[in-house]
Amino acid sequence: MTLHLFYFLSFLAILCALMVVLEKNPVHSVLYLVVTFFAIAGHYILLNAQFLAAVHIIVYAGAIMVLFLFVIMLLNLNKESEFHKNNYVKGAAVIAGGLLLVILVGALKGTASLPAPEASVGEIGLVENLGQVLFKQFLLPFEIASLLFLSAMVGAVMLGKRDTK
Repeated sequence: MTLHLFYFLSFLAILCALMVVLEKNPVHSVLYLVVTFFAIAGHYILLNAQFLAAVHIIVYAGAIMVLFLFVIMLLNLNKESEFHKNNYVKGAAVIAGGLLLVILVGALKGTASLPAPEASVGEIGLVENLGQVLFKQFLLPFEIASLLFLSAMVGAVMLGKRDTK
């Protein structure tokens, strides 16, 4: 049963991700992206990582998709105002994407498979274990990331602040 659910969620995620790229209507594309995020959250649940699934739904399918839809509606995209790209730009994009694929395959070719987790299967996705690993093994990177977020917020406030001169 779990294997069938995994294959269904994988098929759904890949199909909807392709539809995000191939869809002409940007609103439909965002809706396909929401379905893709829910399918990925289903994979997290299959891995017994319920916390990651909930955070994934809240952050990506909730907050970021609202921002995407807001920007799409604000831009008011239509055919007349769309910038038409010539064939050279499209060819360069295809070549760049192909080179990126070759680099990724080459980088991942020599990697070994991940070792088996030390915890039992029922404890892998629990929030307590995530907190233990985050605040014991990865405390310094966690604090550095919080400082980076703080500096990004200060920078955003400074950029958004009006000049009163």
